[in-house]
Amino acid sequence: MNDPTDSATDAPHPPLTDYYPGEQARRAWLRAIFNRTAADYERVDWVMSGGSGPRYRGQALLRAGLSAGDSVLDVGTGTGLVAKQALDIVGEHGSVTAVDPAIGMIAAGALPRRIRAVGGAGERLPFADARFDFVSMGYALRHVSDVRALFGELRRVLKPGGRLCLLEITPPQGRLQYLLLKLYMRNVVPVLSRLFARQTETPTLMRYYWDTIEACMPARQVLELLQAAGFEAAERHVELRIFSEYRAVKPED
Repeated sequence: MNDPTDSATDAPHPPLTDYYPGEQARRAWLRAIFNRTAADYERVDWVMSGGSGPRYRGQALLRAGLSAGDSVLDVGTGTGLVAKQALDIVGEHGSVTAVDPAIGMIAAGALPRRIRAVGGAGERLPFADARFDFVSMGYALRHVSDVRALFGELRRVLKPGGRLCLLEITPPQGRLQYLLLKLYMRNVVPVLSRLFARQTETPTLMRYYWDTIEACMPARQVLELLQAAGFEAAERHVELRIFSEYRAVKPED
């Protein structure tokens, strides 16, 4: 039986004990499965999104205010899918730094040389205060241990006036749309993973992916925690009823 005290106060979702027994085990389990399936991640993402992922990520960053010349930190970068789009936008006068606790994911991403890759967790970022103009996080909020600690760190490393953009998949409100998304993410995507992936654990990761989406804290709570962390203008923009873009600004001094 899971100990209810074995979880972070502001975890994005309760422990999913079909996969691991508690919060401490979750961190190790998640890092290990991401490392072991890293070589499959971009291939499965491409299949799952029908090839639309890069274009959407770039548009979301532009909507959040990313501009040429900005310095960007991409947290929970994985194989760098968001970081690569950010690099295209900031251009030669900007910079992109990518951080992730799963080193295998970073290695599998074949990141361009101009992206600086660093191992580390979002709740304890290895960067100085007020270092970046823009912080992004793509579909990784569900995988942290403490959302409150994460948001405090994201605010700390942003310059005054700096912008934040968090991308997430959130269940739609309508019951039919919800059931169709669940069918696709929980059943179809794992089957596709078995067809296209090379690692035996990739279908398990894809099932876990949906389970975290379904269990994740509601959008209202995400916005409340952003405000509690000291961000201004916290808002949520939704595309196609399921793609949530959380945006906020660090106040000027």
